[in-house]
Amino acid sequence: MHLPELLADLDDVPSDLHEEAVFDAFVAWAADQGLSLYPAQEEAVLEVAAGSHVVLATPTGSGKSLVALGAHFSAMARGVRSYYTAPIKALVSEKFFALCTVFGAENVGMLTGDASVNPHAPIVCATAEIVANIALREGADADIGQVVMDEFHYYSDPDRGWAWQVPLIELPDTQFLLMSATLGDVDWLLEDLRRRTGRESTLVGGTDRPVPLSFDYVLAGVQETVELLIRDGKAPAYIVHFTQASA
Repeated sequence: MHLPELLADLDDVPSDLHEEAVFDAFVAWAADQGLSLYPAQEEAVLEVAAGSHVVLATPTGSGKSLVALGAHFSAMARGVRSYYTAPIKALVSEKFFALCTVFGAENVGMLTGDASVNPHAPIVCATAEIVANIALREGADADIGQVVMDEFHYYSDPDRGWAWQVPLIELPDTQFLLMSATLGDVDWLLEDLRRRTGRESTLVGGTDRPVPLSFDYVLAGVQETVELLIRDGKAPAYIVHFTQASA
């Protein structure tokens, strides 16, 4: 079942119970997929459903992508357009197809520097610079009710950080879910968001890593290493190359 199909069941829910109903519907859907939310995921999805800005600073492998799904679902339930942003076009494209599977292709679009697919959909995947340019061009009038910013630590990047900074400044009525596994003290950010938007801002963090992380330094080639991972039951594997040529 696509997530938007659950929205019809929320039509008759009283307004004072709507946020809780959205959260319960998402948790029930996740359970149908065989997924049980971790405490940090539950807290983050509930805060987003309540309308707060959320800084999600949990370790890699702790399920930030599932929280993003909950955020997009919450935005659809409120009838506002949400954007997913990331620094790399390949990641934006990957997320586009993943969201199509969950929300249906008719409800998901994509905008990058060289591609435009269903751009008026209720959920749009875009590179960070695309959203920043919309924010600069349209400001508070932009049709952006929510932004999910992946890899938010790019905020401090000397060259590209502006694309993460501008939307926070130019979209005062937009809700933000800011996600990264490598953030330091963000109290200043939470206070700034509260002051400028009048919206509650919450940090959801933690150091528990639900998926164990191990390190190995090997001299074997990629193909042989993958064969060893499969043999040892460590597949599927996600392989990253430094250049497109080496990939």
